Amino acid sequence: MKRSDNNENWLAALPVFNEVDYVDEILDRVVKFADHVLVVDDGSTDGTAEKLSGRNDVVVIRHQTNQGYGAALKTAFDYTLGQSFDGVVTLDCDGQHQPKRIPAFIDMARSADIVSGSRYLHHFEGDDAPPEERLLINRRITADLNRRLGLQLTDSFCGFKAYRAEALRQFEITDTGYAMPLQLWVQAAAAGLRVVEMAVPLIYLDLARSFGGSLDHAQTRLDYYNRVIESEIHRLHANGQQVFHAISGEPVCPDQPR
Repeated sequence: MKRSDNNENWLAALPVFNEVDYVDEILDRVVKFADHVLVVDDGSTDGTAEKLSGRNDVVVIRHQTNQGYGAALKTAFDYTLGQSFDGVVTLDCDGQHQPKRIPAFIDMARSADIVSGSRYLHHFEGDDAPPEERLLINRRITADLNRRLGLQLTDSFCGFKAYRAEALRQFEITDTGYAMPLQLWVQAAAAGLRVVEMAVPLIYLDLARSFGGSLDHAQTRLDYYNRVIESEIHRLHANGQQVFHAISGEPVCPDQPR
């Protein structure tokens, strides 16, 4: 089964950076479950680009230099809207996400603006143990987003998601790095988007994967993520776009400087 039964036209999009060991295997699986596939090659230098050039079953957009995870997803969002797709399913190309679940994401998006994968909503047999610092940071950031915005997330960082095109039109993504999902969650709350989670297995094939530079330090990364959340709330507030707590209905204001 490729397309879901709702007769909509969906895209599957994968941000890729230096995934020469995985890219062909993952794409061979993705094209079995998606009629339209986009790969955003974010300036790969390890032979990934050469492998992609040999495929005729996916569309490839290449960034000449590495711009970041958020930038690659923004390119995918722009392509989704520019090509008039009804929505896009995003998944990583490192083996963490199972392409066979793409139709289920699309089906769940019938009644939601964003379907967000969660590795902690349900325990699957064979789940990997996540690196402790990554789990801790995810839990702390997820709890903070839920407290401040009234979201009910269990996993704020999973890249396996389905977005309806109407939701993408609400976003103004400027963060080009790994904190892009946090900016997105603040904007989703401001727009009152309907968000649901879908349980997905917890798979880690490369425990040594780097975030790059100082972000490999856990506390530095946590502080950075907190700054992005606060900066986005402050930016929207300064622009007169009110963010309301999804449960209480109260306005969310920037934290006061300490």
